Amino acid sequence: MNESKKEFKLIQKSTPVSLLPNALTILGVCLGLSSIKFALDFNYEMAVITVGLAAILDTLDGRVARLANATSKVGKELDSLTDVISFGVAPSFIMYFWSINEIGKFGWLLVLLYTVCCALRLARFNLMKINNDETWKVNFFEGVPSPAAAGILLLPLILSLSNIVEVMNLSGLIQTLNLNSIFNNENNKIVSSIIILVISILMVSKIPTYSLKKITIPRSLGGFLLLGIGSYISILIFFTFEVLFLTGLVYLLLIPISYYHFKHLNKKSQNENVEDEIEDIL
Repeated sequence: MNESKKEFKLIQKSTPVSLLPNALTILGVCLGLSSIKFALDFNYEMAVITVGLAAILDTLDGRVARLANATSKVGKELDSLTDVISFGVAPSFIMYFWSINEIGKFGWLLVLLYTVCCALRLARFNLMKINNDETWKVNFFEGVPSPAAAGILLLPLILSLSNIVEVMNLSGLIQTLNLNSIFNNENNKIVSSIIILVISILMVSKIPTYSLKKITIPRSLGGFLLLGIGSYISILIFFTFEVLFLTGLVYLLLIPISYYHFKHLNKKSQNENVEDEIEDIL
């Protein structure tokens, strides 16, 4: 007697290329775990770089899956689990080994808080649905996404790895602005604790932030986009941590801008819906 058997398919047999998105996702897991190993070895430069590479792969895997027509529920769940490891567990562990372990149990409590908030944020993201009449909301996240949160969390460490503070010291800018206490290495644990607490709240908040994955560029601007990306990568290679720090600051500045932009679009959408209802009644 033959029995029908259901097979668990990680990829479609007819299109092996659909393995690529999940392979990128799994590679992201390896990078996230490797960053913890680098932090244990006090190699914080490589720890930050591997988290950054994991963020790049997190951006690519979804796009590759859509281009290859290989989207699946398995890939979606695998992507969320990867994000918890690469952008929840790994960055908090790196910061714990670097500075906040000096404040004892409270430091470990912050690690737990950040990781739990990251998991909650991803669970909410997976359940989020957008109505057909509000498709413009696809350009916004609800709360700070986990890759961006990981980058902001690592900003104090990235700053310490860069030459920005040295340049400011040589120029006398730190003394002029009385910023000695802020850039004092002894206060790294305090600054890091405040940042990890704030970013944990921002992840689970409902503050709208730009979804950079959904941005579409007109073909006429494609050349300028490639030129910009090439220039950014070139500068990033030679001034890695300086560029990463400035990129994080730019993203922080975009949060209030995205909030007011969202409010404007939401108000405009509500007014249009009211006008449509009035026309239907008339």
